[in-house]
Amino acid sequence: QVQLVESGGGLVQAGGSLRLSCAASGGTFDRNAMAWFRQAPGNEREFVIGISYSGSNTYSAHSVKGRFTISRDNAKNTMYLQMHRLKPEDTAVYYCAASRGTYMDYVPAKNDYYYWGQGTQVTVSS
Repeated sequence: QVQLVESGGGLVQAGGSLRLSCAASGGTFDRNAMAWFRQAPGNEREFVIGISYSGSNTYSAHSVKGRFTISRDNAKNTMYLQMHRLKPEDTAVYYCAASRGTYMDYVPAKNDYYYWGQGTQVTVSS
C-alpha cells in the first residue's frame, strides 16, 4: 500500500515559480509510474504531467508543456513538480498519484492511477 504526501504548495505571483514534492512510503515507489493531477473549484480533476517508473519517460498536458517539469528520486522515494511561469489558471489543488501497476516504463492513462495524496493548494495571483 503506497502512501503519498504532497508538500510545497502556496501563494505565488503570476510569472513566478514553485516546486512541489511528493513523498511516498509503505510501498514500492520505485516500481510505480507517477503523475501530478490538479483540480480547480468547479472543475474535474485533470492530468498535468506524468513520469514512468524508471524516470526515462515523461508526458505533460499541453497547457503546461514547456513550463512544468517532473522528476523523481527513487532513492529518496520522492517525486517533484517544478513549475515555472505560473499563470492564474494554474491555481488548483495539486495531487500526486501512483499507478496501480508496476514496472510501467511509460506514462499510464488517467484511470490507471490508484494511490493518491491528500493534495496541496497552489494559488497564483495576477
